[in-house]
Parts: sequence; structure tokens; C-alpha cells
Amino acid sequence: MTVFLVETFIVKPDKLEEWMTNHKKFLAWMKKHPELFKEIKSLKTFSQVFGGNWGGYVEMWEAKSVSDIEKVMSRVMQNKEYMTKLYPEAMALVVPGTYSENIWNFVI
Repeated sequence: MTVFLVETFIVKPDKLEEWMTNHKKFLAWMKKHPELFKEIKSLKTFSQVFGGNWGGYVEMWEAKSVSDIEKVMSRVMQNKEYMTKLYPEAMALVVPGTYSENIWNFVI
């Protein structure tokens, strides 16, 4: 069974370029730490193009199971560099109250 961790958020309008730089930094950090993300099959980031809220983003993390997502999140949340530097920097660029995290199950 495939599941997706789906994160949605809106980036502050004056922070769009800074967010892109930050996100690229995060992706590079992921590549340096593959042991933290071994259960993730794919990660895709999408930006809102039409309708909805301008500056909206969706990130989809693909894994085999909810348990696999829990393993990854547990390891990442225990990583000092992520929790003290990368995560706070990213969240400072997001409009307060717009971040959500859901798990979606593949149906067909």
C-alpha cells in the first residue's frame, strides 16, 4: 500500500525567494543524510499556479506505509541540526496558521 504525507502551507509573499533558497538547502541536507530518509520513495514539491491562495505550496512524501512515515519523522525530529536550524528557518517563512500535515492513502 502506498501512502503520502501531504504538507500544505503558504509562504509569506515577501519571502518567496528566501523560501526557495531554504528549500534547496533542505533538499541538499536530505541527500547528505540518506539514512534518515531510507523509507521515503519520493518527495515532490508543488506551488499553487491557479486558484486557491497565492504563495501556496504542497509537499508530498511517498512511502509504503504510515509506519514508514513515522520512522522517518521520528529520526528527523531527533536530529539536532534539523530541529534547531533547518525547521525554524523554514517555518519563519510560512504564514502563521497555514501549515497542515495529513496522510493520504492510495485508493486506485
